[in-house]
Amino acid sequence: MQQTETKSLFVALIGRPNVGKSSLLNRLVGEKVAIVTSKPQTTRTRITGILTRGAVQYVFLDTPGIHRPRTRLGERMTKAAVQSIAEVDVAVMLFEPYGELTQAEQGLLDDVRAKKVPAIAAVNKTDTLKKEADFAARAEFLRSLELFDDVLALSVREDKGCEELLEKLAQYAVPSPHYFPDDAYTDMPEKALVAECVREKMLLHLREEIPHGTAVTVERFKERPGGELIDIDINIYCEKKSHKGIIIGKGGQTLKKIASEARAECEEFLGARVNLQCWVKIKDDWRDNDFLLNNFGFQK
Repeated sequence: MQQTETKSLFVALIGRPNVGKSSLLNRLVGEKVAIVTSKPQTTRTRITGILTRGAVQYVFLDTPGIHRPRTRLGERMTKAAVQSIAEVDVAVMLFEPYGELTQAEQGLLDDVRAKKVPAIAAVNKTDTLKKEADFAARAEFLRSLELFDDVLALSVREDKGCEELLEKLAQYAVPSPHYFPDDAYTDMPEKALVAECVREKMLLHLREEIPHGTAVTVERFKERPGGELIDIDINIYCEKKSHKGIIIGKGGQTLKKIASEARAECEEFLGARVNLQCWVKIKDDWRDNDFLLNNFGFQK
């Protein structure tokens, strides 16, 4: 019996903050790989999602949203997104249905053009269109840029257009072995998934600027004998004493809520009971400190 030739392709998901890249990644992979909130700049590093469909293995890179960096952390986030473009077989750039392109989006278009990477435009949030003709107008504008091989309509929220996107992307696959096990959905270590889970709960429960000024590190991740219980110690670093008080909350209630929700989600994807302990510490201006950024795992 002749074996089917395997193929793979690497896909960068790029675009402005909060355009739906992480939601699309999770939808395509079928698992929660990237944290999702309504707040911009939720994704800080490059996150890999993996989907294997028969002979084809898709490797998706969910990148931080392109924005004008105001800190060294912001510079590293922008660099991670731009570097991803050069390393893939195809880029999918997500757009809002309405509005002028931002200066950052214009810069991203220039990067795609300069690196000569095949690209597809995807207009997300089509469930918010006021009338059908508005998508046609948006698609015509994106085609006029003479950069994209195709322009697709997407509604990640309603799971519309995702299968069509996968079919289009499969055309860019190249013969090669699969780089990951066929049942894998991410290459992120369990520690990184736990840290991202805690950070998501902070984004959901704290006012906007505070979670952006925090970093989460896993100090201990240890399975007890038998593997039915995992002890996890988390450090949450913030920039100001006042922020520490807000994160902890009155009587420790806010931190307790964050830890409780994170623990429940961690137990689900780790498949074991979790003893999660969180501590809040102050590191002044860590977002502009190269030594701390390196320690916290942000690539330079």
